[in-house]
Amino acid sequence: MKKGLWVFLFAIAVLAGCSNNEEANEKATADTAKEAANTQEEHRIIAGTVVLADILDRLDLDAVAVPETEKKLPQRFDGLPTIGNAMSPDAEIIKSLNPTEVLSVSTLEYDLKDSFEQYKIPVDFVDLTGIDSMLDEIKELGGRYNRVREAENLVNELKEEIEAVELVADKNEKPKVLILLGVPGSYLVATENSYAGDLVKIAGGENVMAGQDAEYLASNTEYLYDANPDIILRLAHGMPEEVVEMFDEEFQKNDVWKHFNAVKNDCVYDLEEELFGTTAALNVPEALDTLVEIFYSK
Repeated sequence: MKKGLWVFLFAIAVLAGCSNNEEANEKATADTAKEAANTQEEHRIIAGTVVLADILDRLDLDAVAVPETEKKLPQRFDGLPTIGNAMSPDAEIIKSLNPTEVLSVSTLEYDLKDSFEQYKIPVDFVDLTGIDSMLDEIKELGGRYNRVREAENLVNELKEEIEAVELVADKNEKPKVLILLGVPGSYLVATENSYAGDLVKIAGGENVMAGQDAEYLASNTEYLYDANPDIILRLAHGMPEEVVEMFDEEFQKNDVWKHFNAVKNDCVYDLEEELFGTTAALNVPEALDTLVEIFYSK
């Protein structure tokens, strides 16, 4: 009889413990949701560029304004006010929206810092100059805005894609690559310190301008000819169609290009601005897949 009583009491204790655990789990879930909601209310974030809007969306964060752009922004930002072009936003509009923080990119800091300081606008110039720095910034933003889990998931997803491309690159011979960055009226050579150079390196390409400190350098066709690249990548920015025409004219009129092996072997490629911007973006996997196809399909 006593044994049966003890078994009965033990069963009640176990059931009570399970109930308490369920209640604790439900409370923790509710607390997390409440904390996330509070984060949205406390922070009035302005996405200063399209890439940063994409990152905010993946972190499940709202914004109070976005840049003016022809590119498609995540649906959560439909109907929001715009602050003008990302490279020259309207500081008065930004100030009127009373943001707790504007997120822009470090490559625009020199041009925008004085204006933001003049209007006393809090701003963070996020470092998206390379893939590793972008991953670090995503984790930092996740911590700042209580989106640690979302940030970790996003970073892990990108890392898996990058590692898969690196495995392919390791199994193939490295092509020598020249990267030209064109804007209306001129062009530069991208080193391995540029975002495009970062992509080329991960995809297994050997940048002919390796060992340089700067991201971009002036073109010296004689030096580039001596480097003898296997592949030439042309990036058109600003007004892509006009820049491609400029490149075509340069390659036709400047006789030295005709002697490049890359030109002789028809290994000159114009890359889409959408995939190959001047700063890192969440479409890294698609950009890398494009380079893998170029480097190893022939």
